Amino acid sequence: MVPGLGTTGALKTLQRLESPQNIFRSSASELEAAGLSPAQARNIASGCSFEDAADQQERLRNAGAQLISLHDRRYPQHLREIFDPPLVLFALGNVELMKSHAIAIVGTRRPTPYGIAAAERLSGDLAKSGLTIISGMARGIDTAAHQAALHTGGKTIAVLGCGVDVLYPANSRKLYDDIARSGVLLSEFPMGAPAFPQNFPIRNRIVSGLALGVLIVEGAQHSGSAITAKLAMDQGREVFAVPGNITSKMSWGPNLLIKDGGAKLVQEWSDVTNELPAAVRRELVARAQGILPEMASGEAATVEAVEEPLKKLGRKLLNRLQVDVPQQLDALLETFEGVSSSELISALFDLEMTGLVRQLPGKNFVKVW
Repeated sequence: MVPGLGTTGALKTLQRLESPQNIFRSSASELEAAGLSPAQARNIASGCSFEDAADQQERLRNAGAQLISLHDRRYPQHLREIFDPPLVLFALGNVELMKSHAIAIVGTRRPTPYGIAAAERLSGDLAKSGLTIISGMARGIDTAAHQAALHTGGKTIAVLGCGVDVLYPANSRKLYDDIARSGVLLSEFPMGAPAFPQNFPIRNRIVSGLALGVLIVEGAQHSGSAITAKLAMDQGREVFAVPGNITSKMSWGPNLLIKDGGAKLVQEWSDVTNELPAAVRRELVARAQGILPEMASGEAATVEAVEEPLKKLGRKLLNRLQVDVPQQLDALLETFEGVSSSELISALFDLEMTGLVRQLPGKNFVKVW
């Protein structure tokens, strides 16, 4: 809470004076001798920062959140090892998830239908394999990754660019509540901190630092996801990317990472898990044993249940629709001659209910991958 000190300055001060108690008990001159500026030294010696910290404790209690310091046993070891680990983490939810094996999935806020489909498919499959999904709860790919993990019964971590008691984006209340209940919301920014633009590149090092690897799904060449990929490389994490259409600006970032050899190409979830350390793979397999036969029989039953009620029109629609190219309702009506609008809408609704088709804004439809 000391203005201008920052994470790196706070860590250096702690190293020099050994404990927070010593820092707060030091005089302004002693703090200056430890490397602080005169303004920072006066701020601490006067007790202003201590009062701010007490206010933060009250906010934490009111929100039901926790504070995890760098020296707390619950602080994730992976994150502790990066160049500039956050001094504290504000957490709302299941803090033990921070120690689980995790993969970060990040991408553009303006994804194509293909990008959404890829993020949902891969996030859901990786969550089912036993990995925790990490992302930044931004619109677009981040939201799709979180939702898919939760939908499959998996776990997810959202690293925020604001206080954990601040809802951002403002229309993400349900997702925020679902993650707080089934996963964990994390931030290094204090309670009540607004979502300033400069906060997001800063938080990206936590997204990659918590994970075994980072999967990029769509993003421009100099996007936030490209920054996260660079941070992951610097931190010694695996980097993965989903290839995309070479004519799409949103595929430029991941395609370039693959082209330059900075990222491994991903077509399915096993492309990610196959690159994880052997000990992690063994643990995931051991956890899945006894569950896989049940899943296999359940999947077969689901396919049978889906195909049985599908009418002829529904099958034709599935053959016509694409994963990455939305098709408008009026255009579909022109394609299927002799079919009324009510019949077509009914067939599309049935396909939506079975999870095979998704409706996009403007009465556009795509096939679920």
